Amino acid sequence: MKSYSIKELLEKQPVGEPVEVNGWVKTFRSNRFIALNDGSTIHNLQCVVDFENFDEALLKQISTGAALKISGTLVESQGKGQSVEIQSTDVFVHGTADPETYPIQPKKHSLEFLREKAHLRVRTNTFSAVMRVRSALSFAIHSYFQQNGFYYMHAPIITGSDAEGAGEMFRVTTLDDKNPPVDEQGKVDYSEDFFGKETNLTVSGQLEAETYAMALGKVYTFGPTFRAENSNTSRHLAEFWMIEPEVAFNDLDANMDLAEDFIKWIIQYVLDNCGDDLEFLEKRLLDEEKSKPQAERSEMSLTEKLKFVVENNFKRVSYTEAIDILRNSKPNKKKKFQYPINDWGADLQSEHERFLVEKHFKCPVILFDYPANIKAFYMRLNEDGKTVRAMDVLFPGIGEIVGGSQREERLDVLQDKIKALNIDEKELWWYLDLRRFGTATHSGFGLGFERMVQFATGMGNIRDVIPYPRTPQNAEF
Repeated sequence: MKSYSIKELLEKQPVGEPVEVNGWVKTFRSNRFIALNDGSTIHNLQCVVDFENFDEALLKQISTGAALKISGTLVESQGKGQSVEIQSTDVFVHGTADPETYPIQPKKHSLEFLREKAHLRVRTNTFSAVMRVRSALSFAIHSYFQQNGFYYMHAPIITGSDAEGAGEMFRVTTLDDKNPPVDEQGKVDYSEDFFGKETNLTVSGQLEAETYAMALGKVYTFGPTFRAENSNTSRHLAEFWMIEPEVAFNDLDANMDLAEDFIKWIIQYVLDNCGDDLEFLEKRLLDEEKSKPQAERSEMSLTEKLKFVVENNFKRVSYTEAIDILRNSKPNKKKKFQYPINDWGADLQSEHERFLVEKHFKCPVILFDYPANIKAFYMRLNEDGKTVRAMDVLFPGIGEIVGGSQREERLDVLQDKIKALNIDEKELWWYLDLRRFGTATHSGFGLGFERMVQFATGMGNIRDVIPYPRTPQNAEF
């Protein structure tokens, strides 16, 4: 007797053959109909059991959440809602689930409640669908880069540098927290720490990826990054995953080409391979939208948003042009923006980015050439001396999803920028060496993986697209 996953069984439908499946009980009706799910698909498999042929004690062990192995014959279903079902001849209970204490009962649960049960929430339809899409996106990302001549580079998680210069980092130390060694100035003496210096969890693998791009040509990182930012919002996590390609000899235009091609490719992969999960998530999102005020409802369905990105060319607009558009827009003139746009140099907010995408251009937008003083030190300074070769990709419903730049390849210019920002040049000696030995134009960008999963699944809170969210005051599980 062949053992199948439920997805495989529903796809092949070997009617009339003896089959075996394993899974968890979603529902158990009339002491006869078991809806079984093994996580391989959003769809359940109905198993019909005639308990007159089984011990009554077995019946008492079967309830929502119990793990079973069911054997029998696959037959065409006589009932509604499924094309095939198993006429069961044998039921084995791997493990029971007490209905009085099992929290994932077949009813609607709030997302807040499910976050408290993060170890079990993936058994719900919503989270199983989200996590299958997340897995598909992860595979698509690796596939794209591997098919396009990139090398996968593992950037360090523990680092002595702050790539963003933001200072919001998690310290890594083995020093005694109650009685750490101190130097002559009374400060903690990190020379006695494990690494002999102050170290932190990385905020980005970009700087290290640059060093590898300047030897291997095209590389990408895909790993966890960390920000000690005290932001309790639906858009922020303290631990999240980043995709960061870096390419030698690419200028900003080539970098924008890469970002657009990459994004379209991975979204098309999800459209092609996650149809059942997207259909479920779209229905879920439509139900959620009905509870919102009309003004806050999205004008596009989930699949329409995904196709909107894939089927439209990304409009490329300078920051200066975008500021003019925003300054003269109706929402700005009528003071509808929460953050009014008055002067050149303003740091754009999500509301501004979404206006450009959804209302003005009606397509994804890439903004470029931002003011130098609102961007990171490593971005190439333009000839005007006030803007840098930065780029942000803007999406409907979410705003910025990708940030990148052409990197500053000129040693003297980079040293001046580091000095102006009071960054210790000694901490970046190795990064500056790239400009001393065989420097060249190079570019890259960063894509927050959870932001992309949010976009692809329609989930409104970033905490619901990662298995175990790490946020201020929360490191459970």
